[in-house]
Amino acid sequence: MSEKLSVKSTERLEVSRSVAAPPEKVFALLTEPRGHVAIDSSGMLQAADGKLVEAVGDEFVVHMDREALNDAPIGKYDVTVLITRYETNSHLEWTVLSARTEVPVGHRYGYRLEPLGTGTLVRSYYDWSQIDPRYRGKISFPTVGESALRATLGILARTVE
Repeated sequence: MSEKLSVKSTERLEVSRSVAAPPEKVFALLTEPRGHVAIDSSGMLQAADGKLVEAVGDEFVVHMDREALNDAPIGKYDVTVLITRYETNSHLEWTVLSARTEVPVGHRYGYRLEPLGTGTLVRSYYDWSQIDPRYRGKISFPTVGESALRATLGILARTVE
């Protein structure tokens, strides 16, 4: 399975990859907080604490290390992942909350899953089109680029296949 698609806009990145695993298996990995750490290609996600994601509004904590990107002298910090969209075996989206910002930035990450024969077409996206206006021009977007999204899909495939 090798279908690959990239969607670029000025405020959204989306990449896709076919994986040889059913949507249920992919979704199970994505709803497990430690699953995000396991497939992260950026090196920023160090560990995660929290329960299995089951609904919009669920949260979990991710321990981060920005030194992996070497783009900002932030070092180690924690963020709270807030689930903003949950459709069983089909769509998971979240935003990141941080004690370091007075108002949530408003960028969103997500995965959309489509059954594809015996596998799944996995679409990963990063969308900063709805960030709070006070952050426009002050934070450089995208924080995570297309190559990192694509590499994460490669690790996801290796993990679930």
